[in-house]
Amino acid sequence: MMTLNDGDQPIETCLQGGVLRIGICRPKKKNALTQQMYQELTAAIELAEQDDRVRVLLLHGTADCFTSGNDLRDFADNPPGGEESPVFRFLRAISRAQKPIIAVVNGPAVGIGTTLLLHCDLVLAGEEARFQLPFVNLGLCPEAASSYLLPQLVGHLQASELLLLGEPIDARRAEQLGLVNRIYPASKLFQRAIFLAQQLAQKPPAAVRLTKSLLKQGQARQVAEVMSKEGELFLQLLQKPEAQEAIGAFLQGRPADFSRFR
Repeated sequence: MMTLNDGDQPIETCLQGGVLRIGICRPKKKNALTQQMYQELTAAIELAEQDDRVRVLLLHGTADCFTSGNDLRDFADNPPGGEESPVFRFLRAISRAQKPIIAVVNGPAVGIGTTLLLHCDLVLAGEEARFQLPFVNLGLCPEAASSYLLPQLVGHLQASELLLLGEPIDARRAEQLGLVNRIYPASKLFQRAIFLAQQLAQKPPAAVRLTKSLLKQGQARQVAEVMSKEGELFLQLLQKPEAQEAIGAFLQGRPADFSRFR
């Protein structure tokens, strides 16, 4: 077993049978991600890439929540300042990972909780999974190269609906759109994910990595370029009054008012 944390930590990892489990475990905050958590997620992925014992990465949340996205309080207090900020380093790490990543989603997967799935190789969802991309609602733009990858996956009109309206969709809709491979009852979800990860871990590792590389080769450069451009625009919008109003309204528990903006 490999661990990166001592005791009860928001990011928990363990290695068993070639499968590195990376768990987002902050249930009192709906697994909202802080800058420190992004650093630990990045460290886990980078360590896995260098460790020959790791064949498969299994990314999961808690029983009733994958992640509610960015912790907006932490985000407001510690806004990303550039491409080397923890959140952008994490996105680069997960998008460039050579080993297969399986995501296990139950409950909310909000914002980056959904966009990161576009860089995973298999996505399993529980029946109660909910996916949402509320960037516009927060006065922000998409990230994780989702403005490029999402239309490729689901088509322009469906991507526009998901990104412009920012409304949640359920597991069945996500499966129909191709965001999810399989849906299981919550009681069986993690068991099936472990079985699938172990099955994949037993396959020839070089062939698995090469196949993943071939599947992604046509888009790797474009993903990197779009992700960088999105990050630049994201940082610009974060300083605008619209985003400040949206985030402030969320933290104050009131509806956002964009009527004065043009």
